Amino acid sequence: MRVVIANAFSLNMLDLSEGLTDLEVYATSAELVREEIATAEECGGEVVSIVGHADTAALLTAELGREVPTNRVSYTMGYDDVLIVGQYQGPRLPEGTKELPEGAKITWVRVTHI
Repeated sequence: MRVVIANAFSLNMLDLSEGLTDLEVYATSAELVREEIATAEECGGEVVSIVGHADTAALLTAELGREVPTNRVSYTMGYDDVLIVGQYQGPRLPEGTKELPEGAKITWVRVTHI
């Protein structure tokens, strides 16, 4: 299993060459994300970041209590991947921010193939 941490989800992340893909998408929490990451690591799974913006990566790092590195890459979801999306919701982030601005939040979503 591979846990992939992202800050957004796009249909471009899916390989649609085989036709439509069935996905399971549901809201989760930072606590459950931490547990999922720990379980993957205990089982020898890989945990990778595809967060492309340093400020967003810093916010996700603070939320999860573990390093979420900036990693601006193209990504295609594998069938054994668990995609964890930390979606920032709030005002435009000030440059170099390390904390959520007042009124902002991170919404966590888990995406898998079914």
